[in-house]
Amino acid sequence: MSLDTKLVYMANQIGKFFASQGPDRAVAGTAEHIKKFWDPRMRAAILAHLEKGGAGLDPAVREALASLGGKDAEAKLKTLTQN
Repeated sequence: MSLDTKLVYMANQIGKFFASQGPDRAVAGTAEHIKKFWDPRMRAAILAHLEKGGAGLDPAVREALASLGGKDAEAKLKTLTQN
């Protein structure tokens, strides 16, 4: 299983948890969780995946990730992983 596949699965699981709280809360809760608890490299990788089309991401999760600002995620990921 690739890193993207694992991150998509994890993000969708978070989205499913918040879905019971309604669509607006699902988006905000998913974004907040990913922002607070995911390592910056994980966030950069999932945002880069979104920029490449976001295959497999649920719609609310796509919206949540878009709200985190997916611009230049690929460049951020390269910077973070050069260590």
